[in-house]
Parts: sequence; C-alpha cells; structure tokens
Amino acid sequence: MADAETDSLTAEQQACLALWAVPGLGPRTLAALRAFADGSLAALASVPVRDWVSQAPVSPQVRTRLAAVDRLPPLAERVLAACRRAGMGVAFAGQHTYPDRLREVEDAPPLLFHRGCPGLPRRRVAMVGSRHPDQGFLPFARDFARKVAGAGVGVVSGAAVGVDQACHWGALDVGGETWAFLGSALDALDPAQARLLPHFLGQGGVFFSELPPGVRASVTTFPRRNRLISGASDVVLVLRAGKGSGALYTAEAGRAQGRPVFALPGDVRQAAAVGCNQLLRDGHASACMGPEDVWRVVGVQPETAGPRDITASWEELSAEAKGTYGVLDRVPRTFDEVLVGSTLSPAALTSALVELELTGLVIQHPGKLYEKV
Repeated sequence: MADAETDSLTAEQQACLALWAVPGLGPRTLAALRAFADGSLAALASVPVRDWVSQAPVSPQVRTRLAAVDRLPPLAERVLAACRRAGMGVAFAGQHTYPDRLREVEDAPPLLFHRGCPGLPRRRVAMVGSRHPDQGFLPFARDFARKVAGAGVGVVSGAAVGVDQACHWGALDVGGETWAFLGSALDALDPAQARLLPHFLGQGGVFFSELPPGVRASVTTFPRRNRLISGASDVVLVLRAGKGSGALYTAEAGRAQGRPVFALPGDVRQAAAVGCNQLLRDGHASACMGPEDVWRVVGVQPETAGPRDITASWEELSAEAKGTYGVLDRVPRTFDEVLVGSTLSPAALTSALVELELTGLVIQHPGKLYEKV
C-alpha cells in the first residue's frame, strides 16, 4: 500500500507528482519548470495552470497536455488514488525510500513508484544479461547471484526473463536484498513480472519504476530504465550479452555515470557472449572471473560478511544520525571533514557516528576515517 510519506505530501511534492504524470515531461523539463517558478514547483500548484502554461519552458506537445489540466493538486490526488489501488508507494528524491546512489545521476527522476519496502543503504551490484543466454547458463547466473547476495551485497536488475530473473532468484534464495527496475508502470506488469512480484514482496524485494500508473512498456521505456539499474548500483556486471543485447545499454549507462563496469568473458564461439567479449576487447569493461571480483570492488569481505541484521530502522535513528549520514560519502572522510559539513558539536557528532556504526550504515576505517556503506 502507499506509505505514510505518500499520504502526506508537501505542496512541492504534490506539484512534482502531478507534473511527472504528464506524458513527455522528463527530469530536465521539470528542472526548467522549477527554475521558471523561481525555484519552487509549489508556486505552480497554487494557481490555475492556464495562468502560467503559455509561458512555461516546455515543448508544444507538453504545453497542449498541460493546458488540458485545470489545477495540479487534483491531478496529483488522482495519481495517488491510482497508487493506492495498486498498492504502490511513492519515493521522492531525498527520502530514505529513494535509492541513495541514484540521486547522484544527472537525469535521475525526481521520484520513483515502488512496491515493497526499500531497505537501508548498502552496497549493491547491477547484474544484467540477455533474455536468451546459451544453454545451461541460467543456473550458473542464479548461483553467481546467490553467492554475491550471500555476502550482504544487494542485487539490482530488470526482472526480465532470462539472466535478470535468474539473478533475482539467486538473491532471494539466500534471503538477500534484490531490487528490480521496470520499463513499465507497476500496475502494467507483463506476465513473467507479475509471477515474480509475490516472491519479491514475500521476501523483502522491491519493484521500482519511474513511470506513473497506467504506462505500458515500449521500445523507448526499456533503454531509459537501464540508467536506473546502473545508477542505483555501485558496480555494473554484465553476465551474458549477445550483440545488441539490452544489457549493453546498462553497461553504457554505468560508464557514463562513473560506475565500474565488469563483464563475464564467454566462449568466442558463442553468439550469446559476443556483447560481453566486445566490452572486454574494447576496454569498456574489466573481466569478472567470479563473485570475489564483485566483493573486492564494493569493499566486502565475504569471510566476515553476511546478510546484516540491522535492528534499528531508519525511522528509529536520531535526527543527528540522519543528518550526519547525509554529510558522509562513499569515499572515506576524516572526522574533521565530517565536522565541517555538519551543524553538530564534536561530542554530538561522535555520538551520531557511533549510532550509525552500530546500525551498520557507516564503516570506521583506521585513523578515524568514516565511509557510507
């Protein structure tokens, strides 16, 4: 069901949700509208659309669609009502339910629709591949993902039949975290995704989509969602990809976002491995020879790691701990560097860092260096 955050939107979030539901209006247009409204979309929601639409920095097609809207708040409520009927939540950028790393991506959506409860931040790997790999590969992919997830690393993929679903199942096998980013709205699943969803919801997985209710998958939505798979992850791994495979779009997006990209080498005689081998040949990916390569790049030590038992939820953290977490990064920072970016006293900051360490959200390295997990 839609969560409490969804049911108590601010005026800014309400305007954002309404505008996001207008076909053809993407992240860059939304940013232009925010600038047009002097930095606050709420100003657009407080007056009829006809009062500002003629001057809005939007395409002619979007202007026509906006002109058919009387006011933004009723449109936002209609979207929320559709979310409630479909059991969807809405996560706005900056909320803990919105993937932390995705916020770094230049054209990240301002919000995501989700089914399931996004967990606390952790290291995650995008594991993607073709729908039709070579015979016998899917059990290997599932076992690979099982080992990765068993070390406490989240598995992110696209819920497509083939390699994607094998990786999701591998994570679910060991009670690991797994996220799926879809190329359709969450109330417009294809049959294979619909069969997978109950297993996700029953074992802590999450379905995400940037598309508002009612939008079906198309040839344009699938490439767009690939940037979300890579953007929400720390590293991208292409397990199997033939020539022209959609998994190669995820690798390309990962490279553009500065994510490390790995590919599993394949037999040069196998058409299903051509894409992976070309990534390696062209220097666009590093070779992955096993789960240990994934563990190494995300900084996990599997001999001591496992699915973490975090007893304190994000909501139970103190305001000081939450604020401190926002100051930290995935690059180790000294106590003094964190202090400069914080509004806390040294004693209060020390307490907040200890709280974050105890919940497993922060690692302290030798020399009092602190890093987000």
